[in-house]
Amino acid sequence: MSESDEHIPVPSAPGPSTPLTDSYTYHSQLPTAPGPYILGVDEAGRGPVLGPLVYGVAYCPVAYKDTLEQLGFADSKTLTPEVRSSLLSTLGSDPENLGWSVRVISPQAISNGMLRRPPINLNVQSQNATVLLIRELLSKGIHISKAYVDALGPTTPYQAYLSGLFPNIDFTVANKADSQFKIVGAASVAAKVTRDACLEDWVFEESIAEDGSAVTPTGLPQPAVCSGYPADPKTQAWLKESIEPTFGFPKLVRFSWATIKVLLDQHAHAVKWTDEGQATLIAAFESGKGREKDRCAVTKDLKLVSVGTI
Repeated sequence: MSESDEHIPVPSAPGPSTPLTDSYTYHSQLPTAPGPYILGVDEAGRGPVLGPLVYGVAYCPVAYKDTLEQLGFADSKTLTPEVRSSLLSTLGSDPENLGWSVRVISPQAISNGMLRRPPINLNVQSQNATVLLIRELLSKGIHISKAYVDALGPTTPYQAYLSGLFPNIDFTVANKADSQFKIVGAASVAAKVTRDACLEDWVFEESIAEDGSAVTPTGLPQPAVCSGYPADPKTQAWLKESIEPTFGFPKLVRFSWATIKVLLDQHAHAVKWTDEGQATLIAAFESGKGREKDRCAVTKDLKLVSVGTI
């Protein structure tokens, strides 16, 4: 195996044979150089219908900023996978000055948030991930004086929101911040490499035995063969190949996406929910008559009786 073909483990990805079932946070070793620090925030995976959304932060001392400018960080989407992997190694090459963290939001968590009532939309979930990462770094003693954040829609309200939560940090929220600020480019690399590693080594939860002792083939194609974006023909082919008429899709899929709802309507078995109406529900809790006075249908079905003396 050549060095270029060697699979380099990504420390922020789930371990081997480990399905991604819950959201989690990963922190690199904390830098030891004195602060204050600058911090960048960016994400990978907002648009795809498959896999996790990953928020990344990178941080370094203000005094290290000129050195950071020379390390090659940029918008991760403009870099090859090999360059991104090398830059993640760079982030770990100077533990005295460089640190990074990611928050991996599982596809199940994304779907659960967006489908609940009231829903927690993707912007709110993104804000929560950003706030969590910043709070955890502050709690670990990292003195952050300046933060650069990639925008979520309009920049001014988001900047005001973050400044209100962290009044001691000077925030700059900007569109395409990863191409304007190297520290955001570094965060972009951390997020993108982590998400790619999650998909490349994806373990389908559906393949794990109940006792967790074995992995059985599901016959599902690996998600790394496509980008995960709904408009990508390879993603569309993956979805059509992976749908199961009764059980739908594996938990890799974000069920809250309109693309998925349409495919389920078109190719999955219909589900009929029986609703007997409000009147039936009220009748179940109405009091009985005669000897059954003060006992509703629910208490009779459960054979519940009042106890006069204990």
